[in-house]
Amino acid sequence: MNLATTDVGALLELLPVQRAGAALLLAAIGLPVIGVIIVGLDIMPVRFAMMHVALLGVAVGLITGLDPMLCALVACALSGAGIAPLARTPDGLSGAMGLLMSLAIAAALLLLAVSGVNASGAFALLWGSILSVGGMDLVVLGALAVVVPGLFWWRRRDIGLLLYDRELAQCSGVPVRALTAVLLVLVAVAVAGAIKLTGALLVDALTLLPALAARRLGSSLTSITLWAVGIGIAVNLTGFLLALWLDWPPGPVLVLTAGAVVLAVHFLPERRTSSWRAPASVRLPSSH
Repeated sequence: MNLATTDVGALLELLPVQRAGAALLLAAIGLPVIGVIIVGLDIMPVRFAMMHVALLGVAVGLITGLDPMLCALVACALSGAGIAPLARTPDGLSGAMGLLMSLAIAAALLLLAVSGVNASGAFALLWGSILSVGGMDLVVLGALAVVVPGLFWWRRRDIGLLLYDRELAQCSGVPVRALTAVLLVLVAVAVAGAIKLTGALLVDALTLLPALAARRLGSSLTSITLWAVGIGIAVNLTGFLLALWLDWPPGPVLVLTAGAVVLAVHFLPERRTSSWRAPASVRLPSSH
């Protein structure tokens, strides 16, 4: 045990490991809030679509010589804004997501095949590369850690109404279309920003799983969001240290750690009988 502790301590002195830890900490502040929004808007297919769009962005970056992850972020942001008009209902958005997934992956494969570029760099996106996190990745995650909670706190009443009932929000004067577009862009950018940490296939560990655990513990939108951030921080740091200690890939360890928390929380006694969305909106301060 002492040897393992010494090894982890030595690893934590390495700059790539420190950057990875900082990235996970920043991700735990902003991305669980995105998970709450994904669950509240019932737009879970959006993360799958953004994985494919990010792959297309990486392919464009490899071909043009631009930063692949920056291209992925831009592609996801544009896609999020582009599908916002279709988000009048969850069903309409789900259909758009299916179309977007198909077109994005087809375009990515075609570009890679025609250009002759080595596709290994693009498909490395599927399993992530947390120890290769660079300065730009930290900037993106840092921006999300500020913008996402900031927007939530600033427009928490409007967001609460939107998550509760779209028509009620519209009747209450909430700019539903503009707010939905902003949220979709943030979701898209957040998914793209998290992909390098865990890989496209395991991005749920940083977004959805903390939110799923938090909805069992919180009784309002604010408390659910705070629980999600707290769980995200605990899971990310614990999972990362455990992965270093065992010399295992961080992505799967983070997912299993977050999944264990979700399962553990599931066995706690139910604290309320109403939908988590309803009290989330009711408890929000009314506008004057």
